[in-house]
Amino acid sequence: MKNMRILCLLAILSLATAAFAQGGAAAAPAASPTPQAQASPAPPATFSAIVDRQVSTYEKNVVDAAEAMPAEKFDFNPSSLNIPNSAYKDVRTYAQLVKHIATANYRFWSVLTGDKMPENIKGPNGPDELKAKAEIIQFLKDSFALGHRAAKSLTPENALEQVPFFRGTQARLFVASAPVIHAADEYGQMVEYLRMNGITPPASRGN
Repeated sequence: MKNMRILCLLAILSLATAAFAQGGAAAAPAASPTPQAQASPAPPATFSAIVDRQVSTYEKNVVDAAEAMPAEKFDFNPSSLNIPNSAYKDVRTYAQLVKHIATANYRFWSVLTGDKMPENIKGPNGPDELKAKAEIIQFLKDSFALGHRAAKSLTPENALEQVPFFRGTQARLFVASAPVIHAADEYGQMVEYLRMNGITPPASRGN
Protein backbone atom coordinates (compact mmCIF):
# COMPACT_ATOMS: atom_id res chain seq x y z
CA MET A 1 0.00 0.00 0.00
CA LYS A 2 2.82 2.32 0.92
CA ASN A 3 4.56 1.54 -2.38
CA MET A 4 1.33 2.27 -4.28
CA ARG A 5 1.04 5.66 -2.56
CA ILE A 6 4.63 6.49 -3.55
CA LEU A 7 3.97 5.50 -7.15
CA CYS A 8 0.86 7.72 -7.27
CA LEU A 9 2.83 10.68 -5.89
CA LEU A 10 5.57 10.14 -8.47
CA ALA A 11 2.96 10.01 -11.26
CA ILE A 12 1.34 13.27 -10.07
CA LEU A 13 4.77 14.94 -9.80
CA SER A 14 5.67 13.80 -13.32
CA LEU A 15 2.41 15.21 -14.75
CA ALA A 16 2.89 18.52 -12.91
CA THR A 17 6.46 18.81 -14.18
CA ALA A 18 5.36 18.18 -17.76
CA ALA A 19 2.55 20.73 -17.49
CA PHE A 20 4.90 23.34 -16.00
CA ALA A 21 7.40 22.74 -18.81
CA GLN A 22 4.69 23.21 -21.42
CA GLY A 23 3.38 26.35 -19.75
CA GLY A 24 6.89 27.77 -19.48
CA ALA A 25 7.46 27.12 -23.15
CA ALA A 26 4.20 28.88 -24.00
CA ALA A 27 5.10 31.84 -21.81
CA ALA A 28 8.56 32.22 -23.28
CA PRO A 29 8.91 35.67 -24.92
CA ALA A 30 8.52 35.67 -28.64
CA ALA A 31 11.55 36.44 -30.68
CA SER A 32 12.04 40.19 -30.86
CA PRO A 33 10.96 41.69 -34.16
CA THR A 34 13.51 43.05 -36.53
CA PRO A 35 14.73 46.38 -35.09
CA GLN A 36 13.29 49.39 -36.85
CA ALA A 37 15.68 51.29 -39.03
CA GLN A 38 17.25 54.19 -37.18
CA ALA A 39 16.39 57.72 -38.27
CA SER A 40 18.66 59.04 -40.96
CA PRO A 41 21.23 61.51 -39.63
CA ALA A 42 20.70 65.16 -40.47
CA PRO A 43 22.59 66.29 -43.54
CA PRO A 44 25.92 67.90 -42.73
CA ALA A 45 25.92 71.66 -42.28
CA THR A 46 27.22 73.72 -45.17
CA PHE A 47 28.83 77.14 -45.38
CA SER A 48 25.77 78.32 -47.25
CA ALA A 49 23.28 77.09 -44.65
CA ILE A 50 25.24 78.46 -41.69
CA VAL A 51 25.63 81.95 -43.17
CA ASP A 52 22.02 81.99 -44.33
CA ARG A 53 20.91 81.22 -40.77
CA GLN A 54 23.04 84.12 -39.49
CA VAL A 55 21.48 86.43 -42.06
CA SER A 56 17.99 85.34 -41.01
CA THR A 57 18.71 85.92 -37.32
CA TYR A 58 19.78 89.53 -37.70
CA GLU A 59 17.27 90.20 -40.43
CA LYS A 60 14.54 89.46 -37.90
CA ASN A 61 16.16 91.49 -35.11
CA VAL A 62 16.80 94.55 -37.27
CA VAL A 63 13.53 94.52 -39.25
CA ASP A 64 11.44 93.98 -36.11
CA ALA A 65 13.26 96.84 -34.38
CA ALA A 66 12.74 99.11 -37.38
CA GLU A 67 9.04 98.33 -37.45
CA ALA A 68 8.74 98.93 -33.69
CA MET A 69 9.68 102.62 -33.93
CA PRO A 70 6.67 104.84 -34.68
CA ALA A 71 6.83 106.66 -38.01
CA GLU A 72 6.86 110.04 -36.31
CA LYS A 73 10.01 109.00 -34.42
CA PHE A 74 12.10 108.04 -37.45
CA ASP A 75 13.81 111.40 -37.31
CA PHE A 76 14.73 110.88 -33.66
CA ASN A 77 18.27 111.68 -32.68
CA PRO A 78 19.55 111.34 -29.06
CA SER A 79 20.97 114.88 -29.19
CA SER A 80 17.39 116.13 -28.87
CA LEU A 81 17.31 114.79 -25.30
CA ASN A 82 20.01 117.23 -24.18
CA ILE A 83 21.59 114.67 -21.87
CA PRO A 84 24.28 116.37 -19.74
CA ASN A 85 27.85 115.45 -20.73
CA SER A 86 26.62 113.35 -23.66
CA ALA A 87 28.29 113.19 -27.08
CA TYR A 88 25.38 112.71 -29.47
CA LYS A 89 26.01 115.67 -31.75
CA ASP A 90 25.73 114.75 -35.44
CA VAL A 91 24.93 111.07 -34.79
CA ARG A 92 22.54 109.38 -37.22
CA THR A 93 18.79 109.68 -36.89
CA TYR A 94 16.84 106.46 -36.56
CA ALA A 95 15.96 106.59 -40.27
CA GLN A 96 19.60 107.12 -41.23
CA LEU A 97 20.65 104.25 -38.98
CA VAL A 98 18.25 101.85 -40.67
CA LYS A 99 19.28 103.02 -44.15
CA HIS A 100 22.95 102.74 -43.17
CA ILE A 101 22.48 99.05 -42.28
CA ALA A 102 20.80 98.40 -45.62
CA THR A 103 23.50 100.31 -47.51
CA ALA A 104 26.27 98.27 -45.89
CA ASN A 105 24.37 95.09 -46.70
CA TYR A 106 24.28 96.06 -50.36
CA ARG A 107 27.93 97.09 -50.32
CA PHE A 108 29.12 93.74 -48.96
CA TRP A 109 26.75 91.21 -50.47
CA SER A 110 26.65 92.63 -53.99
CA VAL A 111 30.33 91.62 -54.24
CA LEU A 112 29.24 87.97 -54.01
CA THR A 113 26.05 88.06 -56.06
CA GLY A 114 27.30 90.31 -58.84
CA ASP A 115 24.34 92.66 -58.42
CA LYS A 116 24.91 96.34 -59.13
CA MET A 117 24.64 98.70 -56.20
CA PRO A 118 21.32 100.60 -56.31
CA GLU A 119 21.98 103.83 -58.20
CA ASN A 120 20.19 105.95 -55.59
CA ILE A 121 22.76 105.04 -52.92
CA LYS A 122 25.07 108.04 -52.84
CA GLY A 123 26.65 107.72 -49.41
CA PRO A 124 26.87 105.58 -46.25
CA ASN A 125 23.38 106.55 -45.08
CA GLY A 126 21.54 105.36 -48.16
CA PRO A 127 19.18 107.20 -50.47
CA ASP A 128 18.34 110.70 -49.23
CA GLU A 129 14.94 110.62 -50.92
CA LEU A 130 13.72 107.74 -48.74
CA LYS A 131 11.81 109.49 -45.97
CA ALA A 132 8.71 107.45 -45.15
CA LYS A 133 8.93 104.58 -42.68
CA ALA A 134 7.40 102.06 -45.08
CA GLU A 135 9.82 102.74 -47.91
CA ILE A 136 12.84 102.73 -45.58
CA ILE A 137 11.82 99.35 -44.17
CA GLN A 138 11.29 97.98 -47.68
CA PHE A 139 14.81 99.17 -48.59
CA LEU A 140 16.07 97.28 -45.53
CA LYS A 141 14.18 94.09 -46.39
CA ASP A 142 15.44 94.17 -49.98
CA SER A 143 19.03 94.39 -48.72
CA PHE A 144 18.56 91.26 -46.61
CA ALA A 145 17.04 89.44 -49.59
CA LEU A 146 20.36 90.09 -51.30
CA GLY A 147 22.07 88.60 -48.24
CA HIS A 148 20.18 85.34 -48.63
CA ARG A 149 21.25 85.12 -52.26
CA ALA A 150 24.85 85.80 -51.26
CA ALA A 151 24.71 83.05 -48.64
CA LYS A 152 23.32 80.58 -51.13
CA SER A 153 26.21 81.32 -53.49
CA LEU A 154 28.74 79.84 -51.06
CA THR A 155 30.13 76.38 -51.70
CA PRO A 156 32.96 74.38 -50.09
CA GLU A 157 34.94 75.01 -53.26
CA ASN A 158 34.60 78.81 -53.36
CA ALA A 159 34.26 79.79 -49.66
CA LEU A 160 37.94 80.69 -49.34
CA GLU A 161 38.26 82.20 -52.79
CA GLN A 162 39.57 85.77 -52.63
CA VAL A 163 37.32 88.48 -54.07
CA PRO A 164 37.92 92.24 -54.47
CA PHE A 165 36.91 94.05 -51.33
CA PHE A 166 37.52 97.74 -50.61
CA ARG A 167 41.25 98.30 -51.18
CA GLY A 168 42.23 94.63 -51.13
CA THR A 169 40.69 91.17 -51.20
CA GLN A 170 38.90 88.94 -48.73
CA ALA A 171 37.59 85.37 -48.71
CA ARG A 172 34.02 84.96 -49.89
CA LEU A 173 33.09 83.52 -46.50
CA PHE A 174 34.34 86.66 -44.76
CA VAL A 175 32.45 88.97 -47.10
CA ALA A 176 29.27 86.90 -46.66
CA SER A 177 29.32 86.95 -42.86
CA ALA A 178 30.76 90.42 -42.21
CA PRO A 179 27.44 92.27 -42.76
CA VAL A 180 25.90 90.17 -39.99
CA ILE A 181 28.55 91.47 -37.56
CA HIS A 182 27.94 95.00 -38.79
CA ALA A 183 24.17 94.60 -38.41
CA ALA A 184 24.67 93.35 -34.84
CA ASP A 185 26.65 96.49 -34.00
CA GLU A 186 24.04 98.82 -35.50
CA TYR A 187 21.22 96.83 -33.92
CA GLY A 188 22.65 97.70 -30.51
CA GLN A 189 22.21 101.37 -31.38
CA MET A 190 18.66 100.75 -32.57
CA VAL A 191 17.88 99.18 -29.21
CA GLU A 192 19.13 102.28 -27.40
CA TYR A 193 17.10 104.60 -29.63
CA LEU A 194 13.97 102.54 -28.96
CA ARG A 195 14.47 102.51 -25.20
CA MET A 196 15.13 106.26 -25.17
CA ASN A 197 11.59 106.55 -26.55
CA GLY A 198 10.05 104.20 -24.01
CA ILE A 199 9.84 101.25 -26.42
CA THR A 200 10.99 97.77 -25.46
CA PRO A 201 12.70 96.13 -28.45
CA PRO A 202 10.64 93.20 -29.80
CA ALA A 203 13.48 90.71 -29.18
CA SER A 204 13.47 91.68 -25.48
CA ARG A 205 9.75 91.33 -24.88
CA GLY A 206 9.71 87.57 -24.37
CA ASN A 207 6.74 85.37 -25.16
